[in-house]
Amino acid sequence: MGRTPTPVTTPESLTFRSDVTVELVKSSASDADVLFAARVSTAGEQSLDELKKDPERSKGLINYLMRDRHGSPFEHNSMTFFVSAPIFVFREFMRHRVGWSYNEESGRYRELEPVFYVPDASRKLVQEGRPGKYVFVEGTPAQHEAVSDTLRESYEQAYAAYQKMLAEGVAREVARAALPVGLFSSMYATCNARSLMHFLGLRTQHELAKVPSFPQREIEMVGEKMEAEWAKLMPLTYAAFNANGRVAP
Repeated sequence: MGRTPTPVTTPESLTFRSDVTVELVKSSASDADVLFAARVSTAGEQSLDELKKDPERSKGLINYLMRDRHGSPFEHNSMTFFVSAPIFVFREFMRHRVGWSYNEESGRYRELEPVFYVPDASRKLVQEGRPGKYVFVEGTPAQHEAVSDTLRESYEQAYAAYQKMLAEGVAREVARAALPVGLFSSMYATCNARSLMHFLGLRTQHELAKVPSFPQREIEMVGEKMEAEWAKLMPLTYAAFNANGRVAP
């Protein structure tokens, strides 16, 4: 029997997104985790008592650890996020290796869905200045229209080529070479508070940051959503991070 061809996707069936998805799927993270880890230095086994006490009474210790950059107590916790974002965001993400674990969906083992990134009107489009000293400014309506139209046309052609190769029986791992980095992918990302703080210090801009950062907006969108979830889990640690210039200990 012959192989049933894969239907070629029409332009109308493509999905275009300007947002990202971040979901906290699992966590074991609290301010008490920082305190018992820090107090083992002086209290030994009695440091376990911190798990039964209100962390609020020791927020000064958390601030001290953050201020003087005693970082290891901030590693005894875990957060797992499910992230859906363009592939180019994940390629930046993978630069963060210490304290992070990743598992991403595979274009070898599944047919990739036609979901693509198109920035909305809030995305600044024009880079002004020289490397190392530049800013992004608003684009004109004509530039935004050109970006949207050009990306959509490119995505339609790329996904049609991908579908054509699949219909010819070409392996998914070969056919995926036609797809652009604007395609959405998904992954689980697991980290601890210390590694997340380092990520946020580099990948978000904030008025309280002592050290300036210049992240690409799309990865900053992911960082902002992660930060919001972490702030609810470890409010004292989060407050100390902001109070001390958003520098990872």
